[in-house]
Amino acid sequence: MSKKKLWLRSAASAGVLALALTACGGSDDGDGASASTDKGGSVSEGKGKEKAEERPEEEKGGGELAAGEKATSEFDEDGTKVTYEIVAQKVDVGTAADTEKLVSDPKKAAGLVPAVAHVEFTVKDGGPVADYPDAGREIQVYADGQRGTILIGASDDAPGCEKSTDVKDWKAGESHVFCDTYMVPEGAKELTVQWAPDRDTDPFVWKFENS
Repeated sequence: MSKKKLWLRSAASAGVLALALTACGGSDDGDGASASTDKGGSVSEGKGKEKAEERPEEEKGGGELAAGEKATSEFDEDGTKVTYEIVAQKVDVGTAADTEKLVSDPKKAAGLVPAVAHVEFTVKDGGPVADYPDAGREIQVYADGQRGTILIGASDDAPGCEKSTDVKDWKAGESHVFCDTYMVPEGAKELTVQWAPDRDTDPFVWKFENS
């Protein structure tokens, strides 16, 4: 658990399994797949679960993870096949005052605060990744079941976060922490971090309680 540092106050990790939240990919097919970073929304657990059960076990991917539990997934890094070990470390939640500093028009973000998801990626197999890894771009944050609004570039200077542009020749056994900032409702009780290698795969979900 992290203590207050700069404007950030850490969300306390819950020692229970995450809710089975899935994201809408912006289409009407309701397949429960991970969303791209330009649209939000959610689908019911039941419908997404039905679709997951229709696919063979090896194709399902994703799922609920306990706090601190690591996931393993293949990922295509611009033609380079990589197997990553992934774990959401924490979500740092800011204040209304931080929102005013981060957004160009604070009035449009009234009632929202920044939530920075910290996710560690370790290359387990494959690679090396030459440069500009894309895995960190698939991070999403949900608040009380609703996907937040991504704030592009806001995590670049956040404590404990690395820039993908600084990563070169990423070899097996090496780890990097990538972050994404989402605007979420102030006072949200439950935050979840979701990650999937593509929109056709159910996301891995880690649950955090906002303290």
